[in-house]
Amino acid sequence: MVTGTAFVRLKNRVALVSGGASGIGAACVTRFLSEGATVVSLDRLAHRIPEVHSVEADLASTESMEAAGKHISETVGVVDIVVHSAAVTAFASTIDTRISDLEYIFQVNVGGAFRIVRQFAPAMRQKRSGTFIILSSITGLVGAPGLSAYAASKGALITLTRTLALELAEDGVRVNCVCPGSIETPLLRASFEKAPDPERAREMNIKRHPLGRLGTPEDVANLVFFLASDEASWITGAAYTIDGGASIARRWRE
Repeated sequence: MVTGTAFVRLKNRVALVSGGASGIGAACVTRFLSEGATVVSLDRLAHRIPEVHSVEADLASTESMEAAGKHISETVGVVDIVVHSAAVTAFASTIDTRISDLEYIFQVNVGGAFRIVRQFAPAMRQKRSGTFIILSSITGLVGAPGLSAYAASKGALITLTRTLALELAEDGVRVNCVCPGSIETPLLRASFEKAPDPERAREMNIKRHPLGRLGTPEDVANLVFFLASDEASWITGAAYTIDGGASIARRWRE
């Protein structure tokens, strides 16, 4: 059960989070609920919090997304805030990446962003307000050996953010991007488990972050909330790093 806070700043607003059932997406869902928003979790998995409108959909499928958009419009109403957090990856170098994996990663990470925008931007434009926050990664800025397709997709999302911000600005709709470093999520833990020594892989990853720890989903949700709030009303087209300093002191090896 999510309880209210002294500052309920998203009352009467509808926030949708793709990938809302776990990781960063789930943290965003919880933060938006605490701020009084009506929240929709768009995921292939059902959300466990009763207050959340859980809508199951496949971001890689246009048909599935159109059906989800219609259902949300009819049952919840116009969406004010959209967070695209859902993502998939493959652990492989550029040369070793299978084309089928590349295509699927782009269909979900980038194609999913396109499909979400197509579903929810028209209503925002009509009412001349709304905001999109797209989750990229510092891998989209600095690259990531062994995560080639994922890094490429996250770089594409940064460019999409800037393009979309220009396209929607005249209609009062803001678009921003968040680029996290290593965050304690199932996706990150899976990458550690691929290493010969998972515990050492974790320790070395922490050392890449000058602040000396991995990030939490809540760290990212705090920034996402700010960008969704009225306090950020003059911010659009930006790509914010939230990485404990990793992008200014990036080291992939000892």
